[in-house]
Amino acid sequence: MRTETRLFSGRDAVLYSALISAVIVLFVASLAVGRFHVPLKEAARILASRIVPLERTWTPQMENVVIRVRLPRLLGALIVGGALSLSGAAYQGVFRNPLVSPDLLGVSSGACVGASAAILMHWGAFAIQASAFVMGLVSVAVASSIPGFFRNNTTPMLVLSGVIVSGFMTSLQGLLKYFADPLDELPSIVYWAMGSLGSVRAGEIKTVGFVIAAIMVAVVMIRWRINLLALGDSEAKSLGVNVKRLRSAIVLCATLMTAGAVCISGTIGWIGLVIPHLGRIIAGHDNKRLIPVSILLGAAFTVAVDTCARNLTSSEIPLSILTGIIGTPMFVWLLFAQKTAI
Repeated sequence: MRTETRLFSGRDAVLYSALISAVIVLFVASLAVGRFHVPLKEAARILASRIVPLERTWTPQMENVVIRVRLPRLLGALIVGGALSLSGAAYQGVFRNPLVSPDLLGVSSGACVGASAAILMHWGAFAIQASAFVMGLVSVAVASSIPGFFRNNTTPMLVLSGVIVSGFMTSLQGLLKYFADPLDELPSIVYWAMGSLGSVRAGEIKTVGFVIAAIMVAVVMIRWRINLLALGDSEAKSLGVNVKRLRSAIVLCATLMTAGAVCISGTIGWIGLVIPHLGRIIAGHDNKRLIPVSILLGAAFTVAVDTCARNLTSSEIPLSILTGIIGTPMFVWLLFAQKTAI
């Protein structure tokens, strides 16, 4: 036990400190980068002025861009990236499958259907997010109830149920696109489904973001229990674990985080699949280390990708396009590095 404590206080502390520092540096640098240039020093001073009183050396335009435009967006990137990465790591640990992603049970496809339906009905931004959140949860509820209908409550059956629901929701999404106005509604549906943080506002961070952060803290507190599930149902039961209850609780938390992230940013692929693999290379397979590392890596990755999305071209690139372009070769490299057998 002394050795484990020393490792945690030494090597792990250095690892977490390095990752947190990287996130902070990326965050502050992203505040300065954009079409309206803000010097890095001034961006840092503007941000620090919200905590401690500083002499004003920046213009009102700089403060407006940093605080009202870029800060909510980057906070959203931190929350979305951390939540999707944590959800992916939790799903992969619970189902003992490294190829599982956060939309396993159809939450992302269901959320797309809810948002698309709200767009067709010309609802406001808040109603679109609420509809996406509700339909995401409905999809997971349906997928979770199918194994009980067939009296087969095994993990493979649950995974197949998620495939069924995802396929059905994807078909509904296609039907809604077919009936959408190609000049007005269809572009909004397609752009939302591809993911973007361009419309994130401070109010969303205070509401949805707070809920996601609270759930993330809860999962981090019980992350060591995911290691018990990784031993297999029989071994976990022999250790006194209520496997069904624990698996359901973690799946529910991961689903709520994913649904909340989709409400903020739309659908963003690859983060929940690729980042946990990168975390395993850095931190190993122990979820006590993997989950915090995945959160920090996901937050840093999403901030970096979002900064590229709004600066590479004259018009903003949807996030799923960039995450796919970056994530695909990265995933191939990670599989090669891990020598994972599929």
